[in-house]
Amino acid sequence: MRAQEIEQIHQIRIDSESRIPKYHQIVNSIIEDIEKGLLTIGQRIPSINEISEEYYLSRDTVEKAYNLLKEKQIIVSAKGKGYYVARSIQPSRIMVLFLMNKLSSYKLGIYNAFVSGLGSQAHVDLNIYHCDPKLFLDTLNDNAGRYDYYVVMPHFKDQHLSHQSITRDVTEALRKIPEDKLILLDNYLPELKRDIASIYQDFKMDIYDSLREGADLLRRYSKLILVYPRKTMYPYPVEIQQGFQKFCSDYDFDFEVLDEIYSDMELQPKDAYIIIEENDLVNLIKQVRDRKFTLGKDIGVISYNDTPLKDLLGITVISTDFQVMGETAAYMILKKKKELVKNAFRFINRNSII
Repeated sequence: MRAQEIEQIHQIRIDSESRIPKYHQIVNSIIEDIEKGLLTIGQRIPSINEISEEYYLSRDTVEKAYNLLKEKQIIVSAKGKGYYVARSIQPSRIMVLFLMNKLSSYKLGIYNAFVSGLGSQAHVDLNIYHCDPKLFLDTLNDNAGRYDYYVVMPHFKDQHLSHQSITRDVTEALRKIPEDKLILLDNYLPELKRDIASIYQDFKMDIYDSLREGADLLRRYSKLILVYPRKTMYPYPVEIQQGFQKFCSDYDFDFEVLDEIYSDMELQPKDAYIIIEENDLVNLIKQVRDRKFTLGKDIGVISYNDTPLKDLLGITVISTDFQVMGETAAYMILKKKKELVKNAFRFINRNSII
C-alpha cells in the first residue's frame, strides 16, 4: 500500500522554477490526472503530510490547494481516512488570454471572429490594457503559465502619448512565453526575433497601396488631407502618416496633415480628407452638411477602418479585414500552426468619394 501511495505522490508535478504558485501547481496536477483518467472517482490521493514531506512544501501550501479542490467539489475528505476523488472531470477546453490594447468596434470585430472561430473548443478571457505597458506587464505576470495561448495586440504609448510597437520590458516579457503559445495580432514585431504566429498589418504600405488603388478617383480632388491625431489616449502607428506622405509624394498630390478636425474648418471644395478617428469623421460630415456642401462631390471623405455603420452611411474606407484576422488566429490555434500572415487591406469605394 505504501508503494502505491508513493507512486501517487509522484503524480503531483511541481516545477520549482515556475512562477505559478505551488498550491496552484498541486491543483492543476490533480485536475489533469483526473481528466486523463489516472485518478478515478473514489480513489485515494496523497495526504497533506505526504505531499508536504515529499516535495518539501509547507503544510499551509498543500492545505490551501486541497481546500480549493474541496470548494470545487473535486475531492472530499473522510475523517481519519484521508482525501478521495469526488467526481470525474471532462477534458478541459483550450484556455486563451486575449490581450487587447483598446476597446473599439473594429477590435471587437477581431475578438468576436476569433471566439466564433474557436467555437466550443476553447475558453477565451479578454483583457483590455489601454496601450499602457505597465498594465500589460502586470496582467501578463499575473497570468503567467495559466493559459494554453496568449493572443496579443501589441500597441503601446509612451509618456508623450506617442505610439510604440514594443518596449524593452514588453520584449523581455513576451520572450518568456513559449513560441508555440504566443500569437500576435494586428502588429508585426520583428524585434522579438522569434518564430511565432503573427497576423499583422503593414501600416505604412497598407495605406500607400490602398490609396494607390483609388488614385484615379482621388485625382478629381485638388488636395488630400490626412487627419492624424498625434496626442490621443490610444495613439496610432506613425507609419500610417509615413505611408500617406509617401503616396502623395510618389503620385504628385498636394497634401496636408492635421491633428484634428476643428470646429470651424476652412473647408474648400475639391478637398479630400482621410480620417482616422471616428469623432473627427462625425465632426467633418456635420460641417460639410451645415455648409451645404455635397459629400463626395464637393468634399471627399475616406475613413480609416471599416465598421457596419460606415457601410450603412456609404462612407468610403481603407481598412484591413478584421473578421479574417480573428478567424485566421483561431485557425492557427486549432491547427497548431505558426505562420506569418499579412492581413488583407482594401480600398472600399462607396459614396463619399466620387
